[in-house]
Amino acid sequence: MKLWLVIIHIVLVATNIWVTAHFHEEVTEDNEFAEFEDFEEDKPAAAAPPSDHTTEHHHKEADLNEDFEEDDVLIVDGDSEFDHFQDEEEFEGLDVTGGNAGSKSDEPSTLTITKVPLHLRARWDSFCLEILMVAGLLVYCINYIAGRAKNGRIAECWLQEHKELLSKNFTLVGDTGKLTENECENGLVKESESQYSLYCSGRVGCDSMLIELKLIKRQDLIAVLAQLVRPQNDQAHIRVDLAKDEVDSFVLAIATKRTAIHLTRDMADISVYCPEKRPGEKYGLPAGFYVMPEIAETASIILDANVLQAFAKFSQYIDYIHISDQYSGPKQQTETTQLTMPEVKKVLLVGLNISIKGRTASPECQEKLQLLLRLTFYILEKLRRFKLSKEGKNKADKNRLRVEEAFLKTTHAARAEAAAQKREERRRAEKEKMLQKEDPDKQRKWEEKEQRRLAKKRAPRMKQLKVKAL
Repeated sequence: MKLWLVIIHIVLVATNIWVTAHFHEEVTEDNEFAEFEDFEEDKPAAAAPPSDHTTEHHHKEADLNEDFEEDDVLIVDGDSEFDHFQDEEEFEGLDVTGGNAGSKSDEPSTLTITKVPLHLRARWDSFCLEILMVAGLLVYCINYIAGRAKNGRIAECWLQEHKELLSKNFTLVGDTGKLTENECENGLVKESESQYSLYCSGRVGCDSMLIELKLIKRQDLIAVLAQLVRPQNDQAHIRVDLAKDEVDSFVLAIATKRTAIHLTRDMADISVYCPEKRPGEKYGLPAGFYVMPEIAETASIILDANVLQAFAKFSQYIDYIHISDQYSGPKQQTETTQLTMPEVKKVLLVGLNISIKGRTASPECQEKLQLLLRLTFYILEKLRRFKLSKEGKNKADKNRLRVEEAFLKTTHAARAEAAAQKREERRRAEKEKMLQKEDPDKQRKWEEKEQRRLAKKRAPRMKQLKVKAL
């Protein structure tokens, strides 16, 4: 729909420019000051002194005018607009020659009318702004079509390269089969012009897996220009919802420096349970990676030889790996009066770079991306077999209990206020229900009971001291 609006806008602007240019050409062809030129040609004759011949001519015209007056016909002279310049009585009392007032000059009138030059022909440089605007709209339209098509090709290519591997690991690849407006026949859902998603389910050890392809906004001309200054990567974000009884309770994150800063600042579980960033070199990772473990033993067990080898070979294609049993999404930026602990899930999150600085991956790189997807399944199976030690499990339980107590402490006042409001609403409803009854004895008893309750509430509380017998 936006594309049709842009095309209609371009056609209207082009039509306006064409009509304006032709209108100026027609105006310049017409001489708007022709009557002034005729007046200048007739001026010397009008200024000359009248002769006998002209006197007879004027008498004849006077006779003709009398004849025409009988028939009520009016003849308007084309030059009557300037006759007042020749009327001597019009300038009576005006000192034209510098003499006494009322003197009449015998010299011809010196009134001249300046010739106005003809308009220059309209040139294309007069429409620079319009031309730039039309050119900008055309470039935006072409970029929108080309960028949308390229993102679609990248998503389709990624799915074709990985669909066989996904089919081997999941029973269902794609949605339930009910095609929606934005869903393709292969199960790939188009969320926007630069974002696609794929849902998979039917595997032991996990409830489901959601793959989101977040591509560069190539359909947006501004995003394309920003890409020249600050290049970005096409990414695939994999989220695996783990089974509750399959994985132990701990939080662990491995990410690049830029992503690690984002995770510790914005993600609720990492900012609470493992805000400390440790250099990846201590665990055998390439330079530029950071490890954020809640329990130290988890990092050394998850990062085994196979995982470290994958990081060494494909470090530029790995953005982050996030394992958590307390995942609740990003932190709430605004203060909310939440009275209950947020709902948490056990998840495995993996971020992979499909392209490096916007350059589409070659066939060899596509094979590397397949190996990284295999790495995700390898970590998933490792989590099913991994069990925390007794000390690690106790530490994890203490951390969760500490977080829960801190939450209850900060929300105690709000919870007390909500409970009091709820009790007040319940008593109000009870009172309305009692007033609707027609039994005065029950109403009187309810009033007495309510008064005793209020009196007991207002009474000062006395502390009892127990004295032991000697």
